[in-house]
Amino acid sequence: MAKDPAILRKPKSTDKGYTKTQLINHLTAKVGELGLGDVSKKQVAAVIDELAKVMMDYAPVGATLPGIGKLVLKKTPKRPARMGRNPATGEEIKIAAKPAGKKLVFRIAKAAKDSI
Repeated sequence: MAKDPAILRKPKSTDKGYTKTQLINHLTAKVGELGLGDVSKKQVAAVIDELAKVMMDYAPVGATLPGIGKLVLKKTPKRPARMGRNPATGEEIKIAAKPAGKKLVFRIAKAAKDSI
């Protein structure tokens, strides 16, 4: 398999976001470069998909990726009904109450923050 030198390079400020396909290509090339054997793109994609599944399954109790961060489920409090004002007309309006909810949060690790 020919290695594209652009796959293993550091990102430039003009680059756009990193896609799943680019990540798969990068990991496939890196494993080959390290001499750890030939790994197909399908195998790398399966590992990434399983990692995402495990992270989502364990998010309620906290799923950690060492050196990167932690995925946690955060509870949001309920909000009571209140009076507000329409900014366009100035008319008073009633804003409905919101029930308690859950929010998925990714907390970046200190090592990752410091490396950027």
